[in-house]
Amino acid sequence: MLKMVLLQFCATIVATAIAAVFFGPAGAISAVLGGLSCVLPSALFALRLHLVAKRGGSGHVTAFFVGEFLKVASIVGLLVLVGLRYEDVHWGGLFIGLILALKANLFAFLVKT
Repeated sequence: MLKMVLLQFCATIVATAIAAVFFGPAGAISAVLGGLSCVLPSALFALRLHLVAKRGGSGHVTAFFVGEFLKVASIVGLLVLVGLRYEDVHWGGLFIGLILALKANLFAFLVKT
């Protein structure tokens, strides 16, 4: 799970570079904010699952679904917060960062385990 979060972070860095080339500094900052809106909740979700797995017993399925719901709600909340608080948001850069971070799992087959 940690590898997935690191892969999402790397995808955010790539998205930032792409947005900087096409949209300038405001696009790059927006890409970082979009990517981190996905990476931070995913990291907390991975940490929560790790702690639940260490604890043992039952409840893994419930913890997964509750954690996934909280992750999705956090991503939406962070995106709304960025839209409301960052006045120079460049929507193209934000969505590049978000989409590349969300779809980083498609590139997971390139990473050797």
